[in-house]
Amino acid sequence: MIFTRYPEPGKAKTRLMPALSAEAAADLHRQMTEYTLAQVKPLQQNCELTVEVWFAGGDRTQMELWLSADLRYQPQPEGNLGDRMRQAFQAAFDRDVDAAIIIGTDCPELTEALLVKAFQALQQTDVVLGPATDGGYYLIGLRQAIPELFQAITWSTDRVLQQTVTIVEKLNLSFTLLPMLTDVDRPEDLPIWERMKDTRSTDGKSIR
Repeated sequence: MIFTRYPEPGKAKTRLMPALSAEAAADLHRQMTEYTLAQVKPLQQNCELTVEVWFAGGDRTQMELWLSADLRYQPQPEGNLGDRMRQAFQAAFDRDVDAAIIIGTDCPELTEALLVKAFQALQQTDVVLGPATDGGYYLIGLRQAIPELFQAITWSTDRVLQQTVTIVEKLNLSFTLLPMLTDVDRPEDLPIWERMKDTRSTDGKSIR
């Protein structure tokens, strides 16, 4: 499950303004979402995997025209980030999936190989977390719905990961931590995206 939003100027990647114009910030968000999808789609070649895009802003038709008509789209529900993730996981496990992962589109260092590692870890552990350098997480994976993981969390702070781990430990759940990566949320994070673009260009895979 990929959490993202329609790339509308003034509503996407606003924390990068005024270092970037509203139009440039929205375009960066578009590029990063497309890059994230490029990491996810190859996984479908090797396993039974459904890709869902949980979106804010825009509508289903706009999302299909932008990304693809062969993905499953769900509008994000109301509430804070925890409420929205909790409902997304519940919807997945209501369909009897074996495991589910939520990622955003802010972490260009997240690769196909790391996603494979996350799914592999879920074969042995209850929870997988991808810690971010800002104190949050760029990935969370579960084998069952655990609504407690999304309650009493101070979202958008540097305490999100630690608070989540504390809840995991209190529930006596097993967990795996992936490598720590950096989200591109603030102007000082932009060099990370530039490096990724340079690397992709060197590999012959352009980022538009």
